[in-house]
Amino acid sequence: MPERVREHRRIAVFGGVYANAEALAAVLSDARSRDADAVFCLGDLGGFGPHPDRVFPLLRESGMRVVRGNYDEAVASGAADCNCGYTDPRDNHFARISYAYTVGHTSSTDRAWLATLPGHERVRLGAYRVLMCHGSPRRINEFLWESTTPDGLLRRLLTDYSADVLLCTHTGIKWQRCVAGGAGYAVNVGAIGRPENDGTPRVWYALLTAEPDLRVEFVPVSYDHEAVARAIETEGLPHEFAETLRTGWWTTCLENLPARERARGRF
Repeated sequence: MPERVREHRRIAVFGGVYANAEALAAVLSDARSRDADAVFCLGDLGGFGPHPDRVFPLLRESGMRVVRGNYDEAVASGAADCNCGYTDPRDNHFARISYAYTVGHTSSTDRAWLATLPGHERVRLGAYRVLMCHGSPRRINEFLWESTTPDGLLRRLLTDYSADVLLCTHTGIKWQRCVAGGAGYAVNVGAIGRPENDGTPRVWYALLTAEPDLRVEFVPVSYDHEAVARAIETEGLPHEFAETLRTGWWTTCLENLPARERARGRF
């Protein structure tokens, strides 16, 4: 049977929950207040934060659609690591710690639910064919950075996967682009589980509206980040994870950042 494509007028989209239930609840509340008729999560539900078991019920009870991220795929399958795509030893050191904690605090019921998540989601937003994925349509852990992703690649992805709008996450830093040549749009919706290395503790999600031209708005959300930072410390997770939430500056996964994105941060 052909894939059923839902039609919407305004959608809220986010990625990278990273076991931050407090931020997730705040984002859901904000999205509803802005008249979003559907909310989508693009995966990576665990990692960095404490108590991943508190995230899964919020997502299921909200009725939103959730796309599988590399973290979710790894936890569901019992993989040896998170398949985050890091190459630097320091990045992988912290990835191993966060992955082991997430696996150890995810029940068999939640792992089974993670295994049911789709690898992508398609909707219609007005006249636009929207494709949502985690990293990219061709690889779940591909990093599409603003500074290093050429229009030619985005144009090819939009064409090959029959989309006018590509929505992704995985990098943790938001950006949008109207692809040269009128091929369509690419939007990295960022992440809500930790700040985006901008010196503030707030997090961001994307609100997309068809009116009739596509309008993309990045929405900042504040939440009780101090409570989450204290929980990270109580759980014995690295203090670097808590420091990032408090200061808004990344202290881990820095080696993976391209030069332009890293230059915007403190470290």
